[in-house]
Amino acid sequence: GIPAAFMIAQSAQETGWGRKEILHADGTPAHNLFGIKAGGNWKGPVAEVTTTEFIGGVARKVTARFRAYASYEESFADYARLMKDSPRYAPVVASAGSASAFAHGLQKAGYATDPAYGDKLTRVINTTLRLQRAVS
Repeated sequence: GIPAAFMIAQSAQETGWGRKEILHADGTPAHNLFGIKAGGNWKGPVAEVTTTEFIGGVARKVTARFRAYASYEESFADYARLMKDSPRYAPVVASAGSASAFAHGLQKAGYATDPAYGDKLTRVINTTLRLQRAVS
């Protein structure tokens, strides 16, 4: 239920257009394109990295555990499953007809701690849509 361009844009936002991919300690890729953290229910492999979280509106460097995958395909499948199966994100998927509603819905649902996440993701989605139209 999420347009492919939105997913591509979110992976671009989360990885800095591929420049800031989550890596394991040995430097191998964790294939996590969406910055999905490894919460207590996650039973798969993890990669621990230093990341920026906004706590009380202040940016702080913290070490966090992120889900790790064997492939980028697994990352996309897990993201789709998370969006589809989590009640937290149901309203986000329902609003996927609009780039801004989708991006701000993710922020409101707590996908990211950056208070500007919705605005940033909206800009990347719109860039992705422009690029898609230019190629078509």
